[in-house]
Amino acid sequence: MMENKKYQYVLGIDFGTDSCRALVVDASNGKEIAVGVAEYPRWKQGLYCQPKLNQYRQHPLDYIESLETAVHEATAGLSKTERQTIVGITVDTTGSTPAITDEQGQPLALSKQYAENPDAMFILWKDHTAVKEAEQINELIAKLNLNFNQYSGGTYSSEWVWAKVLHILKKETPLCQDAYSWVEHCDWISGLLAGHIKPETMLRSRCAAGHKAMWHEDWGLPSKEYLKKLHPQLGEMREHLYQNTYTCAQIAGKLTEEWATRLGLTPGIAIGVGAIDAHMGAVGASVAPGVLVSIIGTSTCDIMVSPKESLKNPYIQGISGQVDGSVLPGYIGIEAGQAAFGDIFAWFKSIMSWTLSAASNKNEAESMKRQILTRLTQEAAKIKPHAAGLVALDWMNGRRTPNADQNLKGAIANITLGTSAPEIYRALVESTAFGLKRIIEHMREQGLDIKSMNAVGGISKKSPFVMQILSDVTEMPIKIIKSENACALGSAMFAAVVSGIYPTIEEAEKHMRSEVENEYTPNPKLKPIYDQLYQKYLELGHTAEQLI
Repeated sequence: MMENKKYQYVLGIDFGTDSCRALVVDASNGKEIAVGVAEYPRWKQGLYCQPKLNQYRQHPLDYIESLETAVHEATAGLSKTERQTIVGITVDTTGSTPAITDEQGQPLALSKQYAENPDAMFILWKDHTAVKEAEQINELIAKLNLNFNQYSGGTYSSEWVWAKVLHILKKETPLCQDAYSWVEHCDWISGLLAGHIKPETMLRSRCAAGHKAMWHEDWGLPSKEYLKKLHPQLGEMREHLYQNTYTCAQIAGKLTEEWATRLGLTPGIAIGVGAIDAHMGAVGASVAPGVLVSIIGTSTCDIMVSPKESLKNPYIQGISGQVDGSVLPGYIGIEAGQAAFGDIFAWFKSIMSWTLSAASNKNEAESMKRQILTRLTQEAAKIKPHAAGLVALDWMNGRRTPNADQNLKGAIANITLGTSAPEIYRALVESTAFGLKRIIEHMREQGLDIKSMNAVGGISKKSPFVMQILSDVTEMPIKIIKSENACALGSAMFAAVVSGIYPTIEEAEKHMRSEVENEYTPNPKLKPIYDQLYQKYLELGHTAEQLI
């Protein structure tokens, strides 16, 4: 298969929440040759975002500029000959992260008129400005007895595209008059590189469309008639969208002359259909039937695959994504997750450091801020879990699964005047573990077979304290995947497929998979205590739901 060349390189490009990562991989053995990382300059400044309103927007220029910077950084150390051996590119992005476009497929923020308008930009996955619109979508589906969300766990989320676009259109601003269509981040980047961004002809990712746009092979996108009931312009947009979707094993086009010049690469390189980052991360982390892959960062995504024939029920209630081919072609991809994970710890750090902002010695204050989580972890690790301890809810950013509800809020119970900061921190960590346990339990209740767990992401590597608690609470062994670029590595594997190096993603995975760096095993002695705390977590959650 690869006899004719000494090596062939592929490029996996991962657009995360804060930065773009470009990874050069030797397709023959999965060796990560070079990586380039570029932060989004406008996002870093906090532009176009209003956290108190749950508004998080990203300018398309952030994506374009960071893409160029990251690729140039990744390839800077390669010889001309080595750069010419790059034969395939696949991208992954956050999702659902849509933008409204013009007739040519350009996000409206790239026009002079709307260059500073947040509604013309990409609406980040964590943006929750469309909660009311999601409720409107769910109510209408229920009223009309339609099945558009049955593969979305029965609940449409404010994090997804139709709710976000509806939210913008309901404002009835001049921008709405120029709104022709919409595009997901992963589709736009792939289309941009391949020179195919017109809404009607662009190849759309099954991964992004499958539940976030309520696409299914039985009906395509939701009907024009249904969308018109939500907003007349949504019905018009339906005419400018798509019927078919494509897996990441399919080619989206070839690298254009323009983008080859901008990236310093060879024109004609195969560009694969893109995907959402967590799904590519699952591939990079060796997802397989029976293996749950958890991508642990600011939030989490928990990804599984299942053969169609092994699913007892094709409609898994309460789990957001069930899509044929969304992760691995030929398997049902299943997506769950928590709306906040690392963000919870960052929030508590911010609470603990609030008074330091007024400190006269800024350098000392910054040094103390950097030590907060380290010191909290050190002290929290000394605390033995006990049934009468604190219990917290991990819903600071709403609940993603099971049964999505962005209106829910976090909580901490059993606080006394004697409660210490490390105790609160430990309770917060345990709450994230209980949230994962509830997801696993729900999946098993729906007939899914989960034998083990693989983990990727910064927290999985940097916090043994957190990972051991996850293992203890879930009663599952957790393998930590060595690669620090799992999402980009998964994209690179698909790049090796679309470029023809390997015939299938399974074959690419055999040659390119990452090693296991570490493994956590549950402590059976803690099971009785954590079982009691978990029941209190469920009870607290039930109470919190009644308070909305």
